[in-house]
Amino acid sequence: MFRRNERPQPDAIEVIIGPRATYTGALRSDSSIRVDGVVESGLLETLANVILTEAARVNCEIRARNVSIRGYFDGVIRADRVELLAGCYVRGALYVNSFLLDEGATLEGELHMRGENAEEPLDLTTDATEPLLLPDSAQPKESEFF
Repeated sequence: MFRRNERPQPDAIEVIIGPRATYTGALRSDSSIRVDGVVESGLLETLANVILTEAARVNCEIRARNVSIRGYFDGVIRADRVELLAGCYVRGALYVNSFLLDEGATLEGELHMRGENAEEPLDLTTDATEPLLLPDSAQPKESEFF
């Protein structure tokens, strides 16, 4: 176990939204987050990793170091690295430094890449009290999967 003044390893998955769970709201963690269930709206934020498994159905904003997706995602991602793996469906806007698109993955939306030589680092710690507003043309549309 960790003491209050000790931080978990970034790769340690301490938060799991299980396959029969539905979550709505802002979830912040120091360790990695795995989603096997449904996130209806809100925010997932961590300085570590977010993993969306094959069963995941997520409609929210994600801010993380790395995001790996095998399931369904609709929303906005701000991360250093995003991996869209075979079988996933992603709709929305991605703001990344590094990007992997696996064969058999689907991306419908916007990809905003910043190079390693970007003047400013990607800010993952922005205050999430205000909702992220995209131009009308970039707003994700109602999902037929939910």
